[in-house]
Amino acid sequence: MRGSKLTALTAVEAHGAKGKEVAKANFDSIYEQPDPRAYFRELCGLDYIIPDLAQPVFAAIVSELERLRGRPLRVLDIGCSYGINAALLQFPIDLDRMARRYAELPESLVGPAQLAMLDRSYFRSWPRRTIEVVGLDASEPAINYARTTGVLHAGISGNFENAPLPASAREVLRGIDLVISTGAVGYVTERTMAKVLDAIGQPRPWFASFVLRMFPYDPIAQSLHSAGLVTEHLAGATFIQRRFQTEGECRDVLARLEAMGIDTQGKESEGMFHAEFYLSRTPSDAAARPLTEMVSISQGQGHAFGRRFVRRAGEPIRLVR
Repeated sequence: MRGSKLTALTAVEAHGAKGKEVAKANFDSIYEQPDPRAYFRELCGLDYIIPDLAQPVFAAIVSELERLRGRPLRVLDIGCSYGINAALLQFPIDLDRMARRYAELPESLVGPAQLAMLDRSYFRSWPRRTIEVVGLDASEPAINYARTTGVLHAGISGNFENAPLPASAREVLRGIDLVISTGAVGYVTERTMAKVLDAIGQPRPWFASFVLRMFPYDPIAQSLHSAGLVTEHLAGATFIQRRFQTEGECRDVLARLEAMGIDTQGKESEGMFHAEFYLSRTPSDAAARPLTEMVSISQGQGHAFGRRFVRRAGEPIRLVR
């Protein structure tokens, strides 16, 4: 399992199907660092914006679920990395502010342990929403950093695709109200999701997932359905994740999507990964308030993106600004 990592894991590997491999850029090294500076340099350098686009959607869902449960929530972020979603959920900050902060703290002047303590004080200086966020990720360094800074209340590190959850993890997960992810699906499959759901128990949590269009959500939706949850898809809306790093990545992802019968014009053909949003919950919760009544959309097309690889109708892939 790669959590939120944007690795070279292929759609073939992720879904156990035969077909052409998709060469997604490999960012493994930035998740194994003792602090998030490399993460922000690399991903924000590619206009990585999906945590910002996801934040108002998650906030709306948290508010609705708080109303139903009548108390502050416990949230699990699958693929949490350094606790970015947790920070955005709890504090009135955005991804750009965080990226600028780390750009101004060079490794030569501030070591990882000192930075973690500075971050702990930094986050404590902001008003905080009452919510408990637990993180799950393959990267132990990222989990440890997020716990040290206090943005995560607890963390679970490991690959659970083919291994059971340890007893300690099951204890932490018991009673989680909401499971979120902004890039894990495709690397995390229904195998991990089923183990997480089993550990959480009753009442059933909601699952709120942003899923790259190259990774079908059906296997997870079917697994959750067998546990009594129905899945709603936010039709007609996509959310930009980041721009393609290389022409090869652009070409391979476009080919994969087109082989799946997905129209890329105006979306991935414009040089960006696009994700769709899915919400899984009990039938009674879904009937009480449809997804479209809870969520207002910010798609992100107005963002000032850097140079990106695009393919317009009748033209080859080219680098544009």
